Amino acid sequence: MRRRPMVWVGLLLGVGFVGWYFWPRSAPPPPVAEPPPSPSSPRILFAERSVPIPEDNPQTPAKVALGRKLFYDTRLSKDNTIACASCHRPEFAFSDGGKPVSTGIFGRKGSRNAPTLTNVGFRRHLFWEGRSPRLELQAVGPLTAHDEMGLEPEELAQRLQAIPEYVQAFQEVFGEPPSLRAVTYAIAAFERTLVSYNSPFDRYQAGDDQALSPAALRGMELFFSEKGDCFHCHVGPDFTDDEPRNTALYTVYKDIGLARATGKDEDVGKFKTPTLRNVALTAPYMHDGSIRTLREVVQHYNRGGEPNLNADALIRPLGLTDQEVDDLVAFLEALTDTSFTTNPALLPPGGQGGAP
Repeated sequence: MRRRPMVWVGLLLGVGFVGWYFWPRSAPPPPVAEPPPSPSSPRILFAERSVPIPEDNPQTPAKVALGRKLFYDTRLSKDNTIACASCHRPEFAFSDGGKPVSTGIFGRKGSRNAPTLTNVGFRRHLFWEGRSPRLELQAVGPLTAHDEMGLEPEELAQRLQAIPEYVQAFQEVFGEPPSLRAVTYAIAAFERTLVSYNSPFDRYQAGDDQALSPAALRGMELFFSEKGDCFHCHVGPDFTDDEPRNTALYTVYKDIGLARATGKDEDVGKFKTPTLRNVALTAPYMHDGSIRTLREVVQHYNRGGEPNLNADALIRPLGLTDQEVDDLVAFLEALTDTSFTTNPALLPPGGQGGAP
């Protein structure tokens, strides 16, 4: 009789242990989101990034193929001479190959330099003043602009609806006849495949110590230093903060930039920070293509720009020597990804090569 309490204690301890062991634990705390990677962080493999895809325009191989065909098709312009690829040529990292401004239909000239489409699917703002938040909306601009492709939405739809192969393709992809909306969605899907992360800089980041020349290494150190002071605006995997800034290019701006959209005096002369990916292939530079070479761009910033009341607070004389300017240029050239500009999946369908 005296041993019974000990038995009950043993049983209770046993049941308690079993309950502790099998009782469901509370869920572990969610992982803390990592900050966006920065090129200044050593050995980061940017090639593993995924382009964000909008819910209303899911990416499919058929849609990308249709968008690629449309991107290179001059029939999307009023006089059948201009395609998207006419101003965004693959061999120049999808910029306009040495032209300060592009030529549109009937020989009409634009007013701004055609920016590269390198990694354009990652951009939060599009156009030089960043007035468009997504690729689908951005594509409407050049398709309908008077001095670019110049087609009204109805005329564009009617033209494509008269082409049997397009009628079939749009039906298969969107379940509807060709329309301006579907055209922009297909082109946006193709543009999201324009991904470039295989430059010498990327290979260095991945662990190849020989990928960068001594000059490029010195330039990289300057780029991310307070003396070179490039990294505050050209930040992140694509070397851009996507923000509009006045870089003191002029004292008086003929093109007022962001102020065209906002009407604010303080926005006069502000243009979006461009990506530096493949920048060596995208000359000339700045929003109006007024600077011919990378060296001249670096020299502009080294001087501190022109007097301007709206100049960004970061604009100031840098005091770089000629050797340091050359080193910075060498680093910028090391952002060139030739596997991107020669990727067969991004060139015109049928392998013609070059732009229409």
